[in-house]
Amino acid sequence: MNVLITGAKGFIGRNLAACLKNIRDGKDIGSGLSADITIFEYDIDTEPGLLDEYCTRADFVFNLAGVNRPKDESEFMSGNFGFASLLLDTLKRHGNACPIMLSSSTQAELDNPYGRSKKAGEELFFRYASETGSKVLVYRFPNVFGKWCRPNYNSAVATFCHNIARDLPITVNDRDAVLRLAYIDDVTAELIRALKGEETRAGRFCEVPITHTVRLGEIVDMLYFFKKCRETREVPDLENAFVRKLYATYLSNLPGDRFSYPLRMNADQRGSFTEMIRTPDRGQFSVNISKPGIVKGNHWHHTKNEKFLVVSGKGIIRFRSVYNTEIYEYNVSGEKLEVVDIPPGYTHNIENIGTSDMVTLMWASEPFNPDRPDTYYLEV
Repeated sequence: MNVLITGAKGFIGRNLAACLKNIRDGKDIGSGLSADITIFEYDIDTEPGLLDEYCTRADFVFNLAGVNRPKDESEFMSGNFGFASLLLDTLKRHGNACPIMLSSSTQAELDNPYGRSKKAGEELFFRYASETGSKVLVYRFPNVFGKWCRPNYNSAVATFCHNIARDLPITVNDRDAVLRLAYIDDVTAELIRALKGEETRAGRFCEVPITHTVRLGEIVDMLYFFKKCRETREVPDLENAFVRKLYATYLSNLPGDRFSYPLRMNADQRGSFTEMIRTPDRGQFSVNISKPGIVKGNHWHHTKNEKFLVVSGKGIIRFRSVYNTEIYEYNVSGEKLEVVDIPPGYTHNIENIGTSDMVTLMWASEPFNPDRPDTYYLEV
């Protein structure tokens, strides 16, 4: 199958091309598409003569080319309607009646230069379908967000992510303004369905079946929370689909020199203990380093429970019920990764019996609270 993507270097185009390349290269076997895909990428800097070749050979066309923020309003019509007309004329000239998709916008319903250019493009495509019998798929996309979206262009989400990640100011005129958003992975998933002939229709138009309606102020608050998470070591509630997608978008906008951030190491002669992540409902993750011969722990909990995973070095984890004298021992090693549960009601310790530092990943069912530590000293 030969697939032509116009606007291939734009936001949606790049993401769609990446998805198709993964399918072509056998890296995405769950798409339901054959890996026998040739991708023709066309953009404003492509040799114009290639459009003829691509339109001759294409089995499906994704027209994602368009102008969102031109220097002059007249460019709306030339960039959105004009190129669409050229594309359809080229397909006609070569007698290619393959299916073709148009990226329109919900603003096609508005009486402004951008909306009028999108509306004109839609009507052009519908006339083309009537004249040629070609299958035409017109999508009125809402605001789309996600990785590779340009800030300070046509996406408030991209601009806010970019600025907040760089300690730059943002402007919010109306916190109660409601945005209808589609996430880029949901958009590309729908476009892959369209390629398979399984597009989602809503009358005359096609649509992305998963969208999110969110107030602008909520988005801003979430983004500032994501930024603060590095200090508090929290992570967002990723069970919420929109939060998960917005968090991924925020991280994709981090500057290349800000991917890492420091943690507080509580170190002494025995080694160190460093908290990595804390959550209100999924517990706390930490890294514990013990020097050779060092024993840590010798305490128990009423309700708090833990999981230990030694990833480097060699040690022994010992348990004893607080009302019993019998001791259970578990040999642990980075050479054999296994999780050891630390149940409530058992005093426990971990000893490094190797000759090098022992590194243990530790999970606790609740973040440490100094006011209610639920930790009681008792020798094993």
